[in-house]
Amino acid sequence: MGSLLLLKNGYSWIQYVSFEHEIESRKSEYYRVLMQTQRNRPGENVTDWLTFFNSCLINIQDQLLLKLKEQTTEQPISARDKRILFFIQHHPGSGSGEIAKKLDLVLATVKKSLSKMVLMGLINKEGRGKSTGYFVV
Repeated sequence: MGSLLLLKNGYSWIQYVSFEHEIESRKSEYYRVLMQTQRNRPGENVTDWLTFFNSCLINIQDQLLLKLKEQTTEQPISARDKRILFFIQHHPGSGSGEIAKKLDLVLATVKKSLSKMVLMGLINKEGRGKSTGYFVV
């Protein structure tokens, strides 16, 4: 549930790491902070909960950056990603749907490739939802 909420709010990198796994690995801390926060209902102070939540996000971002660093040093981008990158170079501002249609690729695959290339710093993402466009850095 946490990953879906983050994904819906623009945290596209969350699909590459598990927020739920982070919570599971810190289960005792999670329940301690949650119970401590809920103890003074109504009017509870959620500062400790937000601090815990943010520390989880920082940990999984660090995990992602490590994965990304390993991936970029181990292997170059795939032929499919090169096709997508070439298309964006020649059609700046294209959206994922247009890219998928023009290159005859599955939309979910294109979205995953675009997210990866954004994280790698190869392309920039501008806009949200259907008005999202991609540009070469």
